[in-house]
Amino acid sequence: MSADEDLKRDVENELKWDPDVDASDIGVAVRDGAVTLSGFARSFRQRRKAEEDATRVRGVRGVANDVEVRLPLINRPPDPEIVREIIAQLQVELPDAADTIKVVVRDGDVTLKGEVEWDYQRRRAADTALRASGVTGLTNEIEIKPKVEPDDLKRKIEDAFKRNAEVDAQNITVEAEGNNVVLRGTVRSWAEREEAERVAWLAPGVMRVDNRIAVDY
Repeated sequence: MSADEDLKRDVENELKWDPDVDASDIGVAVRDGAVTLSGFARSFRQRRKAEEDATRVRGVRGVANDVEVRLPLINRPPDPEIVREIIAQLQVELPDAADTIKVVVRDGDVTLKGEVEWDYQRRRAADTALRASGVTGLTNEIEIKPKVEPDDLKRKIEDAFKRNAEVDAQNITVEAEGNNVVLRGTVRSWAEREEAERVAWLAPGVMRVDNRIAVDY
């Protein structure tokens, strides 16, 4: 059995292991460590969960998510109802930023607009929208507009890497120019690469992360 066949089996098993994903309608193809997901999901959140599951598998070098979201017509709420639900949940999840975020929905496809100060707010707004019933797609156009541009961004990210048990800080270098960050180096897995990027985004004022970290198995 080839390495790609082994990887395909591992990804399929990971999808079946996740109770939040119905793997019966999702196909998996692998070529040179690159995974392609196809088929159908019952929600956009389930589509994204399948992508996260595939990314976690050891040996995966990249994931192309071609899974389509298909909702039964009987379960599809009207767009105004989706808008109201997302706005209400944003007020709960992001009370300090909800008023700066605009929600647009067309045929279940959600677009978020506006400005926030932190990247976690931008990401949480997307997560909140994905939990709404009837969402079939999401475009996050929220911009990050920090009030303060920190001059010690590089040091903060490096310190965060050293505290993180999932990241080998010695093999990663951080470059910062203004509010843009470039990550370089080598890590042991795709999951570690993704974790390094996640940590970098948590730094105050980051507006862009260019992840150039290579994976060396």
